[in-house]
Amino acid sequence: MTCTQQLRVASDPRLAFRPLHPTTYSSAPIPLLASLSGPDANHLLAAMPMPAFDSWFPHLEPVDLQLGQVLCESGRTMAHAYFPTTSVVSLMYVTRAGESSELAMVGNEGLVGVSLFLGGDSTPSRAVVASAGRGYRLNAVALQDEFNAGGAVMHLLLRYAQALMTQMGQTAVCNRHHSLNQWLCRWLLMSLDRLPGHELLMTQELISNMLGVRREGVTEAALSLQKAGLISYARGHITVLDRAGLEGRACECYSAIRSEYARLLPDRAANLGTAPRSWTGHGAGLAGHSASPALCRSAAP
Repeated sequence: MTCTQQLRVASDPRLAFRPLHPTTYSSAPIPLLASLSGPDANHLLAAMPMPAFDSWFPHLEPVDLQLGQVLCESGRTMAHAYFPTTSVVSLMYVTRAGESSELAMVGNEGLVGVSLFLGGDSTPSRAVVASAGRGYRLNAVALQDEFNAGGAVMHLLLRYAQALMTQMGQTAVCNRHHSLNQWLCRWLLMSLDRLPGHELLMTQELISNMLGVRREGVTEAALSLQKAGLISYARGHITVLDRAGLEGRACECYSAIRSEYARLLPDRAANLGTAPRSWTGHGAGLAGHSASPALCRSAAP
């Protein structure tokens, strides 16, 4: 297949990102080329050894992840692992009384679905999209087969799982010992690290559910940050204007989590908040990759 033919394949409407539940969510299709969000925009996928990436590539399915969308309920076994590229997913615990609190977040640095390869199949947490965007999903069998083969993929995924557990533990410490303003600064910075830009698509109500506090408290904290010129907030859009200022107000938990990710993961997976590398070897718009027709088939309706 020539480069021109491959670019035509990549611009095929069948390759457009689409919502997971088209009857519930609606969004105009955006061709894969225009999305600037190929699989290696996810840092963990980009850190995978090439043989593993090549074996997964035909099974990676592009998906739209809508704000508030539930990817997995508590106690359920996931059929797919999710690799966000321009979205953030919150792992939450919801009590019997309906109160919630975030345990960890996942963005373009990792994956949702560690229980699939750790052997537990399910977890008591719920996975909810906290910032709308896009990503890829991979069927559970393909993930488990590569993990069970051992080697570099197994070790990389285990190190990611340890980094995620560190985030959960540090979040518990933060919730117990630090103020709401510090929580919010840490949470905004961590969200920003896992997105390609400086804007977050989320509501104050959703943030209050993530942090497990009253909405009024989030409103007050957000207004103080806005008055200080650190962020701007309007109609579910939060734009960070002064990252250094946010870092100055955040608690030590932010740097502790970031340092642990950097220690445990390769540079590509730990380098949070950076733009994806160019498509070397896979080509712009999947050009140059022998598996691109397979992705066409897996992404087709």
